[in-house]
Amino acid sequence: MKKVTLKLTALVMLLGGTLTVSYAQSKINVVTSAVPFLRISPDARSGGMGDVGIAIAPDANAAFANIARTPFASSKIGVGVNYTPWLRDLSVNDVFLASLAGYYKIDDKQALSLGMRYFKLGSIQFTDAQGNDLQQYNPKEFAIDLGYSRKLTNKLAIGIAIRYINSNLASGNFNGNNFKAGSSVAGDLHLYHHGAKENGQGLNWGVTLSNLGSKISYSSDATQKDFIPANLGVGVAYTKVFDEANKITFAVDLNKLLVPTVKQDSAGYSSTAAINKYRSYGVANSWVK
Repeated sequence: MKKVTLKLTALVMLLGGTLTVSYAQSKINVVTSAVPFLRISPDARSGGMGDVGIAIAPDANAAFANIARTPFASSKIGVGVNYTPWLRDLSVNDVFLASLAGYYKIDDKQALSLGMRYFKLGSIQFTDAQGNDLQQYNPKEFAIDLGYSRKLTNKLAIGIAIRYINSNLASGNFNGNNFKAGSSVAGDLHLYHHGAKENGQGLNWGVTLSNLGSKISYSSDATQKDFIPANLGVGVAYTKVFDEANKITFAVDLNKLLVPTVKQDSAGYSSTAAINKYRSYGVANSWVK
């Protein structure tokens, strides 16, 4: 029962963009979106540093945070593979996030990047309102990125990426709603300033706009579309090199989700009119809401 409850809780979180008329009586208006796995860093290095990645030294996993770092990589080719099991200490063995990333430097100024992420939520038993079993399902999501980056100067580079997103959380007809896999296309724009010296010591900074793309729908109802997690990020990283074998990096990323929230009343509830207005926002209009 514990494992099922945990998985259902995770599924609800993944479906966070699906809104209801009633909210818990709280003054906190939580920002929600579909496909939040796009905001999870699959890179083990970034994950170990609190998910920073915008301005750290370039590596093969730059595709997930800031591909403008790639032209400054020392190697012509780089590949990164990551696998992260989730909830393993709670005896959940079928939930994980896996990724594959790589780059190829065309020359000293240009690079191509590829990134793939796959998030599996395990097997979930769906039930009706009375608790009767309906069917089992295996929710999963993935994203595929293609990117191009180029140096503008010896220290400054830009990068652009396009992303295909597929989110398959449920299918079939439940309570009169016909559910299906959702898909979306998004783009990124990245900027990176490489101020470090040849030995790696120095200050780097970067700015990213990520997941700028279309809404995603999980049902046949065209009005029930959710925003993907568009994000503005700014990062700074400073590396101090002591010798050939020792160095330390201090880094900070600041992120602002470019996703609107639903207007709530003083009791923390949202009216049907407020939800309809939220859903009526266009994609570009939502970035400033």
